[in-house]
Amino acid sequence: MKIAVVKYNAGNIFSVMNALRRLGVEPQLTDDPVELRNADRVIFPGQGEASTAMSYLREHGLDEVIRSLQQPVLGICIGQQLLCRHSEEGNTDCLGIFGAEVKRFLPTRHEDKVPCMGWNNLTGLKSELFAQLSSPTSYLSPYVYFVHSYYVPLCEETIAVADYVQPYSAALHKDNFYACQFHPEKSGAVGEQILRNFLEL
Repeated sequence: MKIAVVKYNAGNIFSVMNALRRLGVEPQLTDDPVELRNADRVIFPGQGEASTAMSYLREHGLDEVIRSLQQPVLGICIGQQLLCRHSEEGNTDCLGIFGAEVKRFLPTRHEDKVPCMGWNNLTGLKSELFAQLSSPTSYLSPYVYFVHSYYVPLCEETIAVADYVQPYSAALHKDNFYACQFHPEKSGAVGEQILRNFLEL
């Protein structure tokens, strides 16, 4: 199986590469359109700032490449946000796979810090991406690791919910595109299971 990881100006990509290697997969880090389109799975991870990331994607033609992908695609963290229609971060038009607008957290309590950073529980799981996690007999509790200042509101494409300041989309799904706001590569056995599920879609 050929797994491509989108190469662009975002941080945290190599932790995703290492997580895939722990699953016995040797991913290919690439920004080549042919290699991305020919891969069996594509992962679009990263940490960064939306307007800067989108500028890079447009300058290198990766925005159109990502929109054209037909195989399963997984966006992670800012990868989820960039797959949405628009982000308040830098007033940025994004890829538009998901129709949602990415919002900035506006805390109303002193204890709600921004960025949101740490472990949180997933609820409302409704996708094969979370196989083995939603079963009553599963030994894995769906706690995962988040680091973000912006979030996707609940919408028709939401497949998992987290609660920080208010309930929001922890994961999305539309057609062949999946996305999660949390970092599966930093979420221990639960995150490993989610990545394995994605590879097995």
